[in-house]
Amino acid sequence: MSVLTKSEVLDILRHKTGRDMPENVVQQKADTVMRIQELKVEMNAVILGHNYMKPGLFYTVPDFRGDSLDLCRKAAQTDKDYIVFCGVRFMAETAKLLNPDKTVLLPAEKAGCSLAEGITAADVRELRRQFPGVPVVTYVNTYADVKAESDICCTSGNAVAVVESLNSDTVIFLPDEYLAGNVAKETSRHIIFPKKSGRPISPDTNLDYFMIGWDARCEVHEQFIVADIENIRQQFPDTLVLAHPECSPDVVAAADFSGSTNQLIKAVADSDAPHYLLLTECAMGDNIAAEYPEKDMLRLCSVRCPHMNEITLEETLLALENKQYVIDVPVDIAERARRAVNRMIAIG
Repeated sequence: MSVLTKSEVLDILRHKTGRDMPENVVQQKADTVMRIQELKVEMNAVILGHNYMKPGLFYTVPDFRGDSLDLCRKAAQTDKDYIVFCGVRFMAETAKLLNPDKTVLLPAEKAGCSLAEGITAADVRELRRQFPGVPVVTYVNTYADVKAESDICCTSGNAVAVVESLNSDTVIFLPDEYLAGNVAKETSRHIIFPKKSGRPISPDTNLDYFMIGWDARCEVHEQFIVADIENIRQQFPDTLVLAHPECSPDVVAAADFSGSTNQLIKAVADSDAPHYLLLTECAMGDNIAAEYPEKDMLRLCSVRCPHMNEITLEETLLALENKQYVIDVPVDIAERARRAVNRMIAIG
C-alpha cells in the first residue's frame, strides 16, 4: 500500500468504519495512522493485515491484506527488517518461520485462537503412535510446535488440494473438527474422531478413504447454525449465502458457497445477487460492506473474534514504538515447522 495522505486517512475513517465516530476520535485515529506510517518507513517495516481486522485498521495501515495463505506468501517474499502482523499469534509465528532472520512483531500480548489452543504437539505424537505411517495435515491455525509434528500444513483455501496431494488412503487432519468434516465430504472420505471415543479407532477395512480428525472448533464459526440460513431464506429467498469452511458441515451444505476469506470476498465481488449473507467473523463483513456499499449485505453476523479484536490501531503503534511483542520460535521447532509450511505454500 502506498503512503496515505492525512485527508485520505480521514476520508477512510469517516466513510469505511461502518459507524459514525465523533470528529475528535476520527482526528485521533488519523494521527495514529500517520505516526504508524512514519515509523514503518523509519524501521523498514512491512505490515500485514488479516481480513478479520476492523475497517479503520484494515483500510489504512497494512501494506498487504488477505487470508492466511495470501499473507504467508507475502511474509515469505518480504525484504523488510520488521514484519508487523495484524492477526493472531499463530499467524505471526508462521511469518517468523518463513523469516527467521527478521523481527516479527504481534500488536497484542496474546491474541490466541481457540483452534490453535485445542491441540498440542503431544496430541499429534500420540496420533502418530496410534496410526503409524499415516501422513499428518495440520491447519495453519495451529502453533509452531504442532506444525513441527506435521508433514504438511494447509489453509481453508487449499485444504482439499493438500489432502489430495498426499495420495494416501488415510490422512490425519488436525485440529478443526468442522473443517475436517467439510474436506472429508469434498474428497469423498470417511472421517473418524479417535479423541471423541476415548480410545484408538482402526479404520473399517471395508471403506476406501479415511480422514482421522480432532474435535477442536473455531469459537466464532461454531455459533452459526442451519436455522440462521433457513430464517434468512424465508425472509429473503434470493439471498446468496456464503459460509466459511470452519462452520459445521450442515451449515456449509445449506449455504450456496463456502471458501476461505479471500474466496468469500471474491464471491461477493463477482456476484450480482440482490442480497448476501456472510457466515464468518463480523469484522470481515464490515470490510466487505465498506468496499461494496452498493451490495446489500444482510447483517446477521454479530460474532466478533475476541482474539482478532485485541489488534487495534493503537496497539499497532505501540508495537512499532516499543518493538513489542517480539515473536520467537525455538530453532529445533522452527526447522521442522518451516518444512510443513513451505510444503503448503508450494501447493498454493
